[in-house]
Amino acid sequence: MMSKNSHKKTKNAGDILRRRYLEKDPELASMVEDHMVNLKIAQQIYDLRIEANLTQKDLAEKISTTPSVISRLEDADYDGHSLSMLKKIASVLGKRLKVEFVDKEDQSLQAV
Repeated sequence: MMSKNSHKKTKNAGDILRRRYLEKDPELASMVEDHMVNLKIAQQIYDLRIEANLTQKDLAEKISTTPSVISRLEDADYDGHSLSMLKKIASVLGKRLKVEFVDKEDQSLQAV
C-alpha cells in the first residue's frame, strides 16, 4: 500500500536536495545551475591542461596570457568566461569549443 507521500525513499543526496530545495525555489535552482556550468567549464580546463602535461604557466604562455588568468578560469566560482578565451584554450589543447542552447526545462545539466 502506498503512503500519502508517494516519493520513493532515496539515499541519494542530490535527489534529496533537489526535491527539498531546488524544486521549491526556482531562483535557487537557477543559481545552482549557473554554478554547475561554471564548475564544469573550470573542471574541463583543468583536466585537459593536466592531460596535456601543462602547468598553468605553460598554458598561459601558449595563449599569451598570465598564469593568474588560467587560475581564475580553473576556479568554479569564476563566471567571466569569454568565448574567445575558451576558443584559444581549446585550440592549444587540440580541442574545439562547442556551445549549445537548451530549453530551460532541460534538467540534464543539473549535477546536484
